[in-house]
Amino acid sequence: MRRGEPRTLREAHEVVMDRRPPNDANSSVWLAFRLGNARLYKAIADVDRGHHHEALYWAGYEERKAGEISAELQAEATPAD
Repeated sequence: MRRGEPRTLREAHEVVMDRRPPNDANSSVWLAFRLGNARLYKAIADVDRGHHHEALYWAGYEERKAGEISAELQAEATPAD
């Protein structure tokens, strides 16, 4: 991790909240947000060993949310029969 990046789970949560898009942002913005969060929490799991499992939980949570958004985007792109 580069200098200035979060080194603890608490700092990661703060970064996530600071970069959270507005509720009315489009789905692709939310997808990018969720995928970025998953990467961040996975990195934190390796750095903040005291919160390793909790960080992995949050990474999984973000991946599940990203999967839901991805499925919605795919459903929107699929023409109705």
